Amino acid sequence: MLNPGRGIDEHGRLNTSTHAELLIVDEADRLKVGALEQLRDHHDRTGIGLILIGMPGIEKRLARYPPLYSRVGFVHHYKPMSADEQAFVLARSWPHLSLSDTDDYATAEALAAITRITSGNFRLTVRLVGQIERVLKINNMSTVTKEVVETARKNLVIGSM
Repeated sequence: MLNPGRGIDEHGRLNTSTHAELLIVDEADRLKVGALEQLRDHHDRTGIGLILIGMPGIEKRLARYPPLYSRVGFVHHYKPMSADEQAFVLARSWPHLSLSDTDDYATAEALAAITRITSGNFRLTVRLVGQIERVLKINNMSTVTKEVVETARKNLVIGSM
C-alpha cells in the first residue's frame, strides 16, 4: 500500500495509483507447471505483484521455465536465525511460554535446546513450539524446560538428526 488510509474510490474499487495489489503464494515449490503458467498469465493480465515462497532450490526449478523466470525480479534466501534472534522471536511471539528471562538457567537451557534442534529454522521453530505447547497442556505444566523441549522434539517428524 503506497498511501495507507486512502485508495478506495466512491464505487468501492481499489485505486491502483495509490495502492499495489500483491499475490503471495506459499509453498510454491509444490506447484506444477500448469499452476505456474496460470500465475504468470494472471500477472501478465493484471500487473499484480507476485511473491513465490518456497524451499531452497525453487529458483532452479523456475529457471527451467523461461516464461515465468524471465519475470523474476530477485531471489531472497532467508538465513537461519541466530540464537539471539531466535530468543527474541520466541519471547515476543509466544509470551505465554515465559521464555524472555534468559538469565534463568532453565529458560536458557530450554532456549539452547530449541536452537540446537531447529538450527534457527523459523518454520521448524513454529512447529516445535506447537508441540511444546501440546506437551505442556497434556502434562498440566507451565514451565518450558529442556526436558519439555526434548519430549516435543521426539513427537515431530523433522528428518534426520
